[in-house]
Amino acid sequence: MNKYITLGARILLGLIFFVFGLNGFLNFIPMPTTMPPIATTFFTGMMAVKYFFPLLKATEVICGVLLLSGFAAPLALVVLAPITINIFFFHMFATPGLHNLGMPVAIIILQLIAASSYWNLYQPLFGRK
Repeated sequence: MNKYITLGARILLGLIFFVFGLNGFLNFIPMPTTMPPIATTFFTGMMAVKYFFPLLKATEVICGVLLLSGFAAPLALVVLAPITINIFFFHMFATPGLHNLGMPVAIIILQLIAASSYWNLYQPLFGRK
């Protein structure tokens, strides 16, 4: 794939995780005032376990910085993969409507495009011995 496309995907993905990770600490983008009950239950559970939300947001910030800098970007993409999958499934099951899937699908596409430039590093993970 074109190196400028993969670079753009990596930087855009880094910005998304850096900004939304920081938002978890600084709250400059307010949470919606009304959410479906299942989403409220999910967030209440995450906040009740005192370490989880700060750990999640710190991971997003650190991996966002790694993606933006290009340092250890393949590792950052691997660490962010389960977070990305959870974002997608949260929006799929906890927030009704296809309009809520736009950002999660975009994040998955960006992650796949960014990871495609590191396929030579990931390929041994899928081999048999």
